[in-house]
This record gives sequence, C-alpha cells and structure tokens, in this order.
Amino acid sequence: MPDPELVSPVSAVPGEKETPTDGIAVCLSGGGYRAMLFHTGALWRLLELGLLSPGDHTARQPAGATVPIGTLQRVSSVSGGSIISGMLGLKWKNLDFSTPPKLVQSYQAEVVKPIRDLANVTLAAETAEGAFKVLSAIVTPGSVNEHVAKAYDKHLFEKAKLSQLPAEPRWVINASNLQSGALWRFMSPYMRDWKVGENKHTDKVSVAQAVAASSAFPPMLAPATFELSNSDFTAGTGGRGEYNLQRPPFTTHVSLADGGVYDNLGLETAYKRFRTLLVSDAGAPFKPAEKVARDWVRLSGRVINVVDNQVRALRKRLLMNSFETGARLGAFWDIDVDIAVFKAPGKLDCPHAQTLKLATLGTDLGEKDAKTQERLINWGYAACDASVRSWLDTSLPAPAAFPYPGSGVGQP
Repeated sequence: MPDPELVSPVSAVPGEKETPTDGIAVCLSGGGYRAMLFHTGALWRLLELGLLSPGDHTARQPAGATVPIGTLQRVSSVSGGSIISGMLGLKWKNLDFSTPPKLVQSYQAEVVKPIRDLANVTLAAETAEGAFKVLSAIVTPGSVNEHVAKAYDKHLFEKAKLSQLPAEPRWVINASNLQSGALWRFMSPYMRDWKVGENKHTDKVSVAQAVAASSAFPPMLAPATFELSNSDFTAGTGGRGEYNLQRPPFTTHVSLADGGVYDNLGLETAYKRFRTLLVSDAGAPFKPAEKVARDWVRLSGRVINVVDNQVRALRKRLLMNSFETGARLGAFWDIDVDIAVFKAPGKLDCPHAQTLKLATLGTDLGEKDAKTQERLINWGYAACDASVRSWLDTSLPAPAAFPYPGSGVGQP
C-alpha cells in the first residue's frame, strides 16, 4: 500500500504534522450558478440521509465492515460552491432536525428558495462571443467585485457578517491570495493565510464579501481587495522564516481571487483534518479545442482552463486513491459522471446523454430558467446519492424520487 503522504491531494505546510480524526467534511467545488444549483441538490440528499445531522454516525462499507465516521465538522467551499455554502451556514440554526420531512421543508424554505431566486438574476455572464458581460458594474462606481458582493447581499446574505457563520460545525469559505500564493480562509472565528497570519476581526467582513472573493474568477471578477489593519492580526501567527509574510502590505492591502485558482475542490483544509470526505465537483469538464483564439482575453481564458484541468485532475486522482487505499473514507461525485458507474441499487433514472447536457452549461453567474434549475438540483441530488451509497455507506436507503419529479434531468 502506498504511503498516504505520497498520495495526498493537498499541500503540506512546513512543520505541519496533523493526523486526520473521525469527522465528516463536505467539500463543494466552483462552477458558478451551475455549481451552486448542483450542490444544492447534493446537500439536499446528504440532509435526507442524516449525514449532516448532529451526533456521531457510522457507515457500512462496501466490504461489509461498519466503521465510525463521526459527525459533521466542516463545510469547505470555493467559488460557486461558496454561494450555497454561505447561505446554508447562515440558515443552519433555522433548520429543523427533529424529523427528516421537517428538515427538508426547512431546507427548502430557508436555503433552496433564496438560492433559486438568485439564479433568476444575471450578475456576470459569458456572451456568445466568449467575453464576459458584467451588468451595472461597468457603468457605475466601484470595482466589479464590489458590485458582485452587493448583489449577493441584496439577494441572499442581507449584510450578515462573517462572525455570524457557525463556528461548530466550521464553515470555511476559500479564496486564493494573489500576493502570497496561498489559500486565504474566511471562517467565523478568524480569517487567515498560513503565511500572512490570523485576523480575528471577522465582524468587519461580510459573508457577501467573502463569497464574492471566493467566486472572483479572473480576470473580470478579480481581484477582491480588502483594506485591513496590521494590528488586527494576531502576533506570531504568520509563517516561519522565508514564509513569514505577516507585515504590510500583505496584512493591510489583501488581493484575493477565486478559490478555485488554488484548489477548485475545496479539499485543502478538509483533507488534512478529517477522515471522512464528501466531495461534490461541478466544475467545467475540459473540452479539446481545434482552434485557439489569439486575442489576449480568450487566450488567457484558455490557458486558465488548461491549468485548472491539470490541477483538478491531479487532486481528483489522488483523492480517489486515498479512498481505495483506506487513507480516507467518503465519496466523490462530479457533474459529468455517468451514474451507471455506481453500484448502489435503486439509483434514480439519469441517462448519461441528458446529464452531459447539464455538465456543458456555462459556469458563469448567468440566469438559469426554472426548468434548468430543477434539473441541476435533481442531478446533484441523484449523483450524490449514488456515490454515497456506493462508496461510503451501503446500508442507506434508496431515494423515492427526485426533489422535482416532473423535471427529471432533461429531455430524452
């Protein structure tokens, strides 16, 4: 069996020696509104299955052994995944865990409805010419990212502060620090970058700002800039030696971009700490291109896609290896998977030709019609169900129907 350290899909911080503990971490990828809706369905099924409910859980593995998996400890997200994650975190205390039907009803009212309302609004969309159009931001004062944050506040977060997210379970909204090259993590107790250090003044940053930074896809939606005080950082919490960046301007003028630039699966902070990982990937499947554009905007976009494809494939490969070797427990599902690969009985009817059409939808922040919203939610629900019941716990019951039975996952 390979050394687990050699097949880790995340980077080790110098001097960091943490072993995973029993506990469940949910990781939500980027992918714009498409990812937001796909993950909405995946979370719906995880809630139904009881895996996010309070208390310790066990799972019956495919080989037959029943193993402890602990309780939900972390929700880690990037980009489009951070939109639904942030909303779930703010409404977590309002969910009714008393019975499964009441839990689903409260999830629909508190989380699904506002998420679907946002999906009716275009914030930034890719045009037919391949360029991005950002509504209002190009004709009114303020940066593009500031306008996206204001829209998130208006439609979802209502000026809630980062400090209002749950501390336990821990919500982690990830962005990429363009200055340090490390992951910047927004959480209720603090925000930090392992090189720059820890800042506990999370009452000064809104959830909308954190989500806008996490979804600041370059070049149009980035950077997300934060003017902070050097004195707000906890002394001695930066990196050591050459990695110590706990000084201005790293602590005072922070420039962030989409969390997917560093880690588009949201794995970095979850893999190191917890043994059970539930990973939902709605990122864009890579497409070969017969012709490559020569203008700098589209050429830059193509280069970013190639880099993202390589990093995502490597993380995915090593994550699956960790499941196969027993270094981690859990399940992984992605938006372009063929549901036929999963062995769980009673899977929902999801013809691959139809789900592939959903996988080719744009990953921007462009409006999605009601039927498309329902199909994406249905597909996330079904893919999550099939993977979890195949990889993690074979004792879980099959679903009775899609969340939106009349919509399925598309037209034949």
